[in-house]
Order: sequence, then structure tokens, then C-alpha cells
Amino acid sequence: MSRLPAPAFWRAKRVLVTGHTGFKGGWLALWLAQLGAEVAGYALAPDTVPDFFGLCGVEGVLRHQIADVRALDGLRRAVGEFRPHIIFHLAAQPLVRASYARPLETYETNIMGTAHVLCAAHEVESVERVVIVTSDKVYAESDEAHEEDAPLGGKDPYSASKACAELVAGSYPLRPGLGLACVRAGNVIGGGDWAAERLVPDFFRAMLAGQRLQLRNPHAIRPWQHVLDPLCGYMLAAEAAETGKSTWNFGPADTAAVSVGVLAEKLCALWGAGAGYDVAPQNSAPHEAPVLRLSSAKARAGLGWAPRLGLDEALGATARWYQAFGQGADMRAFSTAQIEAYCTHD
Repeated sequence: MSRLPAPAFWRAKRVLVTGHTGFKGGWLALWLAQLGAEVAGYALAPDTVPDFFGLCGVEGVLRHQIADVRALDGLRRAVGEFRPHIIFHLAAQPLVRASYARPLETYETNIMGTAHVLCAAHEVESVERVVIVTSDKVYAESDEAHEEDAPLGGKDPYSASKACAELVAGSYPLRPGLGLACVRAGNVIGGGDWAAERLVPDFFRAMLAGQRLQLRNPHAIRPWQHVLDPLCGYMLAAEAAETGKSTWNFGPADTAAVSVGVLAEKLCALWGAGAGYDVAPQNSAPHEAPVLRLSSAKARAGLGWAPRLGLDEALGATARWYQAFGQGADMRAFSTAQIEAYCTHD
């Protein structure tokens, strides 16, 4: 079973999360607050309706600032005023298909945004550790499970921008003693993701609207994992990032790397009556990698990390979140309860 973040490490730590209004950033902010950290957030306003940040009242657990990582002066000022000990950099243009439509925005946000975070961290002496969140899509395409030293690549603007962010992180001249970790996760699922053109949010959006899911590519294989598994890894990587640079993969067990079609079947079975999908023709669809797999052997050996939730457990937790939302539940209470359940899972 995976190690968990150490409450004694995080208690009273000042932690800045860029991208806290997003899906992963919102979950991370809630967890950090539960651990007793003093959290600040720096991000654009949520870009979906609804959104995890608003539904879960994340603003109530941190210092909230709407701002753009592409604006260096504002970021420098925010870091200098808050004086964090740790920075988690999640702010990004996170969608492959959107990167084809908005390539310059994707490059500016994902590459220069990362450089700006590193610049601010370098200049503010309170910052001890920085965690740069990239993606499993930084790797050159291969059917093999990627290890951390596999070649970087990227055939679409999103993937290339994240690979470039890794190169920026590896080459930026940081002051001595500043710890840096780059972390790469698989296809993350969980309650509260409302992004367009992602399988799981597309499914629950369709179900809640009484519609059928439209699948783009049922044969594509992805490493599916619940959002709390990589977030646990990110915090363990921060704890270990005392000095220098490290790179970590946080992927699911091999059995969780299944096709889009298989995952859709599992979702339909979980939802029950009325659930179904159709395969939508994609005659001129932009390129997406047919297979993505990650090796997490290094994180298992070096951090004591392992996924705590199998694929069916991850899907079950995700379905329960959206069902609770549909029933009008208090979603901050429901989400914090899911974090507590994750930490006591055996």
C-alpha cells in the first residue's frame, strides 16, 4: 500500500498552487488544507460550467487570486507577498484537442508559464521546493510503458508544450538548495472534472442530461487513474525534493491501462438503466496517441508510492461523486469525505 503525505511535514507550510481553479488543482487545495497547510491559489477563473472550484467552495480554504501565469510581474509579486515554502505548478492549457485550435496560447501558457514560475521561485528565498506538473504525453510515442528516462516527444501542441516545459525545468538556473520535482501522471479521472472532450466528464454530462455518450476513438488505450492517486504522489515528491531535480511517473497498475471502449462499457454498467454510447465518426480528427502507458517503478522504489485504487474502485468513486452532485449534495463535504476514505483505504 502506498505511503501517504505526512501531516507533520505539511502542517503550517505555506503552499502556493497555480491552477487551483482547475480539476486537479481544486482537489489538491482541499487535501492540503485538510493536512493543515496554509494554501494560496493563483489561476485564471474556472472555464467550465459547472466547475469543481465553485461546487466545492475551494475559495473558502485558501487565499484566492485570479491571475495569469503568462504575466510575469504579477506572478513575481504574488510569490513575493505570500512567501510560500512550496509551489505546485498546475496552471496549464490542459487539453490535446484544444491545443490544435489554440496552439500559441498552449505554448505561451505551458512553456513560458513554467519559466515564469521558476523565475519567481528562484528570486524568493522562502521557496524551498517546486513541483512542476506535466503529463504522460511528454514522451515520444511508443507501445511500451514509459520510464522517466525515455525520450521526450510530442506530435500535438499540448504534448510538445509539456515536453518543452520539462526541458525548461531541467535547464533553468535555479539557486543552490532549491528542490525541483517534475511529475507525470496518466489519464486522471474523478468527480468534478467538467472539461470538454474528455471521456469521463463527457459520459457523466451526457448521463445527467439524459443523453448517450459519443465516443471518438474506442480503441485508444490510456492509463486511467483516480485523481487522488497522482496527487498523493505529487505531495510525496515534494516531501522528497530537498535539493536538485528529480522526475517521477505516477501511473496506475497495468490492468488499468484499457481502451476507451472498455472504460465506456464499465461506466455504463456502473450508471445502470439508460446508460449507453455511440461511436461518432472522426474522419478528419487531429492526431492523438493510440497507446499511452507509464512505468511507476521508480516512484514505488524511491517514494514508497503505489496506486491505492484499482480501476473499478476509481470508477466507482467517480460515479458516486457525480451521482451525489445530481442529488444536490454538499460537494465540499462529499469531496473531503472521499479524501478521508482514500487515506484509510486498505
